[in-house]
Amino acid sequence: MSSIENNMTKNSSASSEITSQETASAASAHPSMGELFHVWLKIGLLSFGGPTAQIALMHRMIVEERPWLSERQYLNALSFCMLLPGPEAMQLATYTGWRLHGFVGGLLSGLLFVIPGALVVLAFATIYALFGDVPLVSALFLGVKACVLIIVIEALHRVAKKVLHLPEHWIIAGLAFIGIFFLNLPFPMIIVVAALFGFLRNNADISAPEEIKKRTRNFKQTLGTIILWLVIWATPLVLLNVFAPQSILNDIGIFFSKLAVVTFGGAYAVLAYMSQDVVVHFGWLTAGEMMDGLGLAETTPGPLILVTEFVGFIAAYRESGLTLGLLGALVTLWVTFAPCFLWIFVGAPYIDWIGTQPRLRSALSGIAAAVVGVILNLSIWFGLHVFFAKVEAEPFGPFNVWIPDLSSLDWRIILLSSACGFLILKLHWSLTRVLLISALSGAGLVWIGL
Repeated sequence: MSSIENNMTKNSSASSEITSQETASAASAHPSMGELFHVWLKIGLLSFGGPTAQIALMHRMIVEERPWLSERQYLNALSFCMLLPGPEAMQLATYTGWRLHGFVGGLLSGLLFVIPGALVVLAFATIYALFGDVPLVSALFLGVKACVLIIVIEALHRVAKKVLHLPEHWIIAGLAFIGIFFLNLPFPMIIVVAALFGFLRNNADISAPEEIKKRTRNFKQTLGTIILWLVIWATPLVLLNVFAPQSILNDIGIFFSKLAVVTFGGAYAVLAYMSQDVVVHFGWLTAGEMMDGLGLAETTPGPLILVTEFVGFIAAYRESGLTLGLLGALVTLWVTFAPCFLWIFVGAPYIDWIGTQPRLRSALSGIAAAVVGVILNLSIWFGLHVFFAKVEAEPFGPFNVWIPDLSSLDWRIILLSSACGFLILKLHWSLTRVLLISALSGAGLVWIGL
């Protein structure tokens, strides 16, 4: 037993030393607004593949390549964002900007993470509405999906190494994976159970508590922030209700505002919540068009929750043409993302404080371990749907198992993913370079008829 205790003590000391170095490094980094703009614009343009790949990309660029956040700060913020409704990657981007340059930095980072993808989705939604599905777009993103798969796998490996310190963390990760992949348990339930276990266990990970410079706000400041962002969020809704109460824009604004409050778990949760109402109740889209919208959001940069922009555009376009469609997309974006800024600007000043409290920190460690299981789930789910054209969920007693149609295996994805894996994991090429090569290669394979 003494040998084990000695090893644990050594591991704890080493981890503490690493954590202290990370904190000092992060504290010394203070990029200019120009640097912040450049990096977040780059992330916004490269953020393909949904939250898993986006979180991996951000980790690489703001923790590994630049000491803007320490490992502990990044994981604390990620764990906090996982508890919020809406897109956790966008909220994490907003928090990073806020930590470096306050309100303006948070607004800049959050908008740059969303706007490039929103413009791309809007362009493709317009083409979709006017001309239908365009094969060239699918060809271009064939290589993007192959590259994103490798980014997701790399993220899984990196995060698991940094989060799974104790045997119980491995157990939490395994149970989270089983719960979401085989039992189809709600994502928020998994996160809450992991947090509750960590809180009651009160066994923070083996690293020593990080010395953090606390940022605090008094109640008046917090209340002022809440009021400000509630006004920003609600103003378009009030104007629409007063001047166009019978317009579809009013319906869109109210519907997606409600959705922004209850959609814990990201875009897939959004899809589950909104599909029935959008297709059956409102009749805005068909079921096939809903899936086309999700596919578009999956293969373009930005958060997957941009699928709501596609829905808002198509619904308004069908009501009265292109101009109303553009307004529908704008209203949807406003009421979808304004709440995200509200949650972060209210909660951000307290994230560091949470990280200094033993029980709360233990709860965050539990969430971080569960996130590994969630990333594994998304990695397998994404890999199956990338490699195979047809994948169906089959019930086996209480379990749901994704079964691919082996005849639908896409050899082009295997080829491109293998090449991307070699370039990223072995040669450590930049993501921009590999994404470009893979996208052009995918389009080239389709162009020559393969």
